[in-house]
Amino acid sequence: MAVQDYALTNNITKKGKPVWLRKHLPTGSEYEKVKKLLLNKNLNTVCEKAKCPNMWECFSCKTATFMILGSQCTRNCRFCNITFNAMLPFPDPDEPLKVAKAAFELGLKYVVVTSVTRDDLKDGGAGHFAKTIFEIRKQMPEKTGIEVLIPDFKGHDTSLYKVIKAGPDVLNHNIETVPSLYKTVRPEADYKRSLRLFRQAYKKNKSIPLKSGIMLGLGEKIHELEQTMKDLLENNCTILTLGQYLQPTKKHLPIIKYYTPHEFIELKKTAHNLGFKKVASSPFVRSSYKAKELLCSNH
Repeated sequence: MAVQDYALTNNITKKGKPVWLRKHLPTGSEYEKVKKLLLNKNLNTVCEKAKCPNMWECFSCKTATFMILGSQCTRNCRFCNITFNAMLPFPDPDEPLKVAKAAFELGLKYVVVTSVTRDDLKDGGAGHFAKTIFEIRKQMPEKTGIEVLIPDFKGHDTSLYKVIKAGPDVLNHNIETVPSLYKTVRPEADYKRSLRLFRQAYKKNKSIPLKSGIMLGLGEKIHELEQTMKDLLENNCTILTLGQYLQPTKKHLPIIKYYTPHEFIELKKTAHNLGFKKVASSPFVRSSYKAKELLCSNH
């Protein structure tokens, strides 16, 4: 059965979120251990800053997605909970080493590093990404997988190439939504610029898998979503994540539609049929959620 657009009233009630979005919090001491480690090293995670619904689960499993270059962003995307600030301090030069040491203490076999967008920096923070990759390789005793979730660096190839040269195992950049919604959802970004990033990354190093993520529920149409998938594939992106957009606060964009678990399953089939090698698709999926499992999966 193909996924179809349907009315908002079909699955949103006055009671709030649908039952499939009600998550039970895990119990145990590991959550507090991870929180304490991050606090002691003065490190940020996108889990906390973006109000990720999977934070309790991930921290309880002794994993987290490190967020470098500070805790505030020079862009003001209307879906994101990270604080906007046009004028930011220079990044902490010791942050890459702190991230590497935290990854070592957590015993991570796969490290995901993302960042805020830093349009105020000459290279957009690309050098900081490269140094973080270097420090992780240096600190970890065994081969550790590294995935970086990068901003668009304002389309500057030299910045992108700095990150690629550092040798991440996966290069991730979120397209986030369909092109018709860009002006509303992320007005300071550019859909074609993001597609170009994948194209240039592939030209520079064809051996690094390219990954992207799309939020669902902002008002996109199914035919637009399928076209965005095709656009990603045409630009050499072969790993895809699909998850439900959840409104961080009442000041952020409202949820237009809650997709059912069945619809996510159907969209996963669609993505595979179009040509994606690996797809994660469910309400709670986020770009870095169970990233290692997705990379190592057969689907």
